[in-house]
Amino acid sequence: MRHIEIQVEFPAVPREHATRPLVLAPTRWPYVLSGCLAVAAAVSAGFSLWAPSVLTGPEVTQGNLRGTALVVLALGVPALLVAMAASSRGSARGLVVWLGAIAYLLYQGVLFCFGTPMNNLFLAYVAMLGLGLWSLLVLLRAVEVHRFTARVHGRMPTQQLAAVTALFAVLNGLAWLVRILPVVFTPHPGSLLEGSGMLTSPVWVQDLAFWVPAALVAAWWFWNHRPWGVLLGGGLLTFYAVECLSIASDQWFGAQADTSQPDLASTALVGPFLALGAALGAAVVWHLRHLDRAD
Repeated sequence: MRHIEIQVEFPAVPREHATRPLVLAPTRWPYVLSGCLAVAAAVSAGFSLWAPSVLTGPEVTQGNLRGTALVVLALGVPALLVAMAASSRGSARGLVVWLGAIAYLLYQGVLFCFGTPMNNLFLAYVAMLGLGLWSLLVLLRAVEVHRFTARVHGRMPTQQLAAVTALFAVLNGLAWLVRILPVVFTPHPGSLLEGSGMLTSPVWVQDLAFWVPAALVAAWWFWNHRPWGVLLGGGLLTFYAVECLSIASDQWFGAQADTSQPDLASTALVGPFLALGAALGAAVVWHLRHLDRAD
């Protein structure tokens, strides 16, 4: 009996695509919700920045809001969209930045809703906050953490980066406690917010109740080389880097709007926060350099 050999040639697959696992489960909801978040954030920040007549409240807090809106438009929303596109191609770097961008926009959504007196943009602010929260939850639910781990280089300096994350979180918490503790047990604890138009500080509330503890947990996992620690630690470093630049901007805009409220806005803080943002940005780059590497 004659044997006939049949050879079938399959199209060549680029090595990068053959070896790069997807880092998200096959679902479109993270992309849908984050795309809607980008629109809500752009609308909220765009009108806050370019139509200041819709804003209400003290001039200094209006300036703070406009400074934040500038960074949301110039950095937060573009980073979100670029990171989503990169993640759709299987990039672990894109996923880290995506998480950080959502965290930043969610953080600002809280401030827009609770640190800004009621105005015509209220529903846009609420949409930004709600979409930020659900985008974060759905994205985390879709992460294939074992596939993300496959994209982490073995020489990533996890403990050094974890230490940076923990140090910033501790300093962040201490910065607020140093201001709060001396007056919180006095007859007039609200004196800390005089001139701001706020009944309480949404910055202090969310930092002390959620972001600082979350960063410390992520840093602990990061230090112990746990996959979720690597992912969340990188996302939080990204968030903190952008937030420092945002603070520098809101301080400058707030001080320009009203120079009589140095406790709420001061140009003296612009330089230090720009430097801190640059330092944290360098840590983010250090982290990302150890992802998606083939060697």
